[in-house]
Amino acid sequence: MEHYIFELNENADRTHVRYKNRYGITLAGDLYTAKNIDKNAKNPALVVGPPYGGVKEQGPGVYANQLAQRGFVVLAFDPAFMGESEGEPRHTSSPDIFAENFSAGVDFLGTLSYVDRERIGVLGICGSGGFSLSAAAVDMRIKAVCTASMFDMTAFGNGVDAETWHKTMSDLSARRWADVDAGTPEVIHTYAEEPVDGIPDGVTGIWAEFYEFYGTKRGHHPRARAGFTTVSTAALWNFQSLNHIDMISPRPILFIVGENAESRGFSDAAFAAAGEAKEMVIIPNCNHVDLYDDVTKIPFDKIETFFKENLK
Repeated sequence: MEHYIFELNENADRTHVRYKNRYGITLAGDLYTAKNIDKNAKNPALVVGPPYGGVKEQGPGVYANQLAQRGFVVLAFDPAFMGESEGEPRHTSSPDIFAENFSAGVDFLGTLSYVDRERIGVLGICGSGGFSLSAAAVDMRIKAVCTASMFDMTAFGNGVDAETWHKTMSDLSARRWADVDAGTPEVIHTYAEEPVDGIPDGVTGIWAEFYEFYGTKRGHHPRARAGFTTVSTAALWNFQSLNHIDMISPRPILFIVGENAESRGFSDAAFAAAGEAKEMVIIPNCNHVDLYDDVTKIPFDKIETFFKENLK
């Protein structure tokens, strides 16, 4: 079933593609190009990853739809275990594999005759922002990184005291036994299979923003109902994505955040830890999820300039 939250621009083409990551998991992607692309030339290319729990038909497609018209070959993908990509058990979360998904996208783009292997960048939205930075720290083929509403899903174990750590890990260890006995891991979805009309009572702050996007017609997708295997939390606490963010330098990083985003602290911390060649753009009157799909607030001119200047 095809269901996109945006209309494909008349000047862009979209092709469904499949390719493997280094674990042998087949990933599902959409390849966007301008209708007038010169396939006899070597073009710059981008890999765009979704918010944590999102799919390619949402935010990544919104970005790809716009950036393809600006001269980039753009790959929007479903992470392993999510959407139309393979991977079992479904909805498993792995900071290593989610970073690898970006490198797998670079692999795929590099097989296209009309893509310049020396001019490939990555763009990560929300949770993929952290995973894209993690990939860039070790994959030197990634020449530039842009994040939008970056959310470091692996930061929650940082600074936790021993009592909290032991209680959390004891609960997750017990959950593993329950999963073993049940024969399948627990997954608790946040959003219904069909969109709702409004935000439930008691849902506030950034969680209300998430509900407005994922739970209502604005951004709802049946393959993006939130919720990962409960035991995935242990991996997110144990393996931090941004330990080597300073090693991305001298390759450039562009952080884009909303002025009113409650998640801004993640970008601030990453910006402080990153090496040279970094820039932050703050979008006025913009919250966290506005940078998922609001083409009036996403700074596409700035993104285009950043990548064209740094993918030379």
